[in-house]
Amino acid sequence: MVIVGGGAVGSTLARFLVKQGQHSVTLIDANRFSKDPASHPGFDARVIALAKRSEQALSGLGIDLKKAYATPIQHILVSDQGFVGQTRLHAADYGLDSFGQVVGINALGQQLFPADCAGLDVLEGVTVKAVAQHVNSISLTLDNDQTLSARLLVIADGGRSGLAEMLNFERSSDDYGQSALIANVALSEAHNGWAHERFTANGPLALLPFADGEFTEYANCYSLVWTLSHEEARAALEWSDSEFITRLQAETGYRHGVINTVGKRYTYPLVLNQINAFTQHRAVVVGNAAQSLHPIAGQGFNLGLRDVLDLAETLADAADPGSFGVLNEYRLKREQDKSITIGLTDGLVRLFSNRLPPLVAGRNAGLLAMEFCAGLSRRFVRQTMGFAE
Repeated sequence: MVIVGGGAVGSTLARFLVKQGQHSVTLIDANRFSKDPASHPGFDARVIALAKRSEQALSGLGIDLKKAYATPIQHILVSDQGFVGQTRLHAADYGLDSFGQVVGINALGQQLFPADCAGLDVLEGVTVKAVAQHVNSISLTLDNDQTLSARLLVIADGGRSGLAEMLNFERSSDDYGQSALIANVALSEAHNGWAHERFTANGPLALLPFADGEFTEYANCYSLVWTLSHEEARAALEWSDSEFITRLQAETGYRHGVINTVGKRYTYPLVLNQINAFTQHRAVVVGNAAQSLHPIAGQGFNLGLRDVLDLAETLADAADPGSFGVLNEYRLKREQDKSITIGLTDGLVRLFSNRLPPLVAGRNAGLLAMEFCAGLSRRFVRQTMGFAE
């Protein structure tokens, strides 16, 4: 098998397949991450909230999440700015020590990228310039003129996959007209394991308990994901720290204390991007190459990792990993989870970005129902942790 794309999803899949030992595996990546760890765009400054299933899967591969500054989410607060609706969730109520862990992608990448993984061929600093599908194989020509033949091609090269375009995978895209601004912030009060998703007039704002060494107040530090218009996000990069803190404090309120410090800021555009059919003859698309989601509810990487887990499980005993039967089995495993998770994420963005009175009343009633209806909240928790049936 050949995997193209050595970001978090591609690297994790490579490790799982090599661990199974059923098939020979080659990983191709355009970057030289093992020589220059800062070079890989897939391992950038963002943080991710690993759902419980994702946390367990990575730990099972021997990944030490503590080295990625893992911080547990033990409580979740969801609120609607200016309105009464809110939901509070506590991991202990579900018999859990946490809902998951917040980790830094860059630090995680230092462990995930499998350059030294025995039994795996890694080709760095090369790209695919041509691909052809045959009855029993798929062939690739690299930009160094090397050719490869495989039974299965896994495309994991991110949301702008040129390789998926070469194979004519159809893609739909919906620009939310927003950007996410991310930064670390230190507050006056300890987070005590609380994550807060707050819906504002501009869009969702998330505070995730996390500290990666940028500040010394680890117990008081959060990772901020703030949804803004493109124009305001660009302007926010230029605000002074005091102006940034003043504006952010107005959005978050003082529930978590006074904002004392803000770290380096980054922005990226928010687009719902998805492959319409994620398998075809001897090829499959996974992770962000298959779907890129809004960060609301923190489902993007977790959905991509579930692609990996289900694909690895499907391939474990497959004599021909690229056969129609094998890929159809994988498609049937993934369709429902993808549909529900993408629909949930997109629906939340649209519902909570609208200030029409009937929608405001309905969503606040929904938040209050989640607060007081254990069955409803349990279904939501199982879906977002990756254990939905």
